[in-house]
Amino acid sequence: MRYLDLYNSGDLLERVRQAYGRLKSCDLCPHDCGVNRLGGEVGRCRAGFMPKIASANVHRGEEPPISGSLGSGTIFLSHCTLRCRFCQNFPISHLGNGRELATTKLAEEMLRLQRLKVHNINFVTPGHFLPQLLAALWLAIPQGFHLPIVWNSSGYEKPDVLALLDGVVDIYLPDMKYAAEEPAVRFSAAPGYCAANRAAVTEMFRQVGHLEVDRDGIAVRGLIIRHLVLPEGGAGSAETLRWIAENLGLETHIALMNQFFPAHEASETPGIHRKITVEEYGEAVAALEEAGLENGWVQE
Repeated sequence: MRYLDLYNSGDLLERVRQAYGRLKSCDLCPHDCGVNRLGGEVGRCRAGFMPKIASANVHRGEEPPISGSLGSGTIFLSHCTLRCRFCQNFPISHLGNGRELATTKLAEEMLRLQRLKVHNINFVTPGHFLPQLLAALWLAIPQGFHLPIVWNSSGYEKPDVLALLDGVVDIYLPDMKYAAEEPAVRFSAAPGYCAANRAAVTEMFRQVGHLEVDRDGIAVRGLIIRHLVLPEGGAGSAETLRWIAENLGLETHIALMNQFFPAHEASETPGIHRKITVEEYGEAVAALEEAGLENGWVQE
């Protein structure tokens, strides 16, 4: 793993220091709250100083190159920078369910999952705890940690922050949720999502390129983009897929998801108050084909 070289050169420790320095006036995400998380303040994401996780388990339900035959070592981080009204994991992301633990304990969880022979360590909704995750990696490496790192995120991130992960993250698994400002604000309280998301995904692609797999089909490096189709075209699927094709290339791997249902507050929100129809998902699949994107997965 490339992070082993960063560890040996001392660069990884320097990045840990830089990342923690940003918590004093937190600007890790596009909200730029400016709160002093080192002093215990919390911003929009409601995350404080200590890392907090909801679970750390073997997960077999990710995309095939991520889960493979042995599963992905998935660590769900509590809290989130978004406030999606349709979030299926709202007890974790909105209510902050989970347990705080020291970075030494987080490193132990990574090593425990590695002993279970998982293919990778998969950090889910990790951006607001980036400094703590870098620190946990720095602590885990001298104890023998060596697995690929998956950054499984909402895509509401900043390129200069993601630069701290260059050479650390092997596989980026971001969402591209919206193509327009209005639904991003109305459904996820995420102003500027589209511009921020496209800049973030561009930086991710710069770091890792297109998906690479080993001879068993397991991801070792690269980018997979997730796009959840919303009712009434709320996600702007066709526009997002065209942007991917034109800016990242036709080789880009896409997971086009159809599992939207009105979880959390969605049933009370016009535009996302029902499941998507077969026809709506079919239109998104047609847009995928029209864009010329042939790599990835569609769902039945």
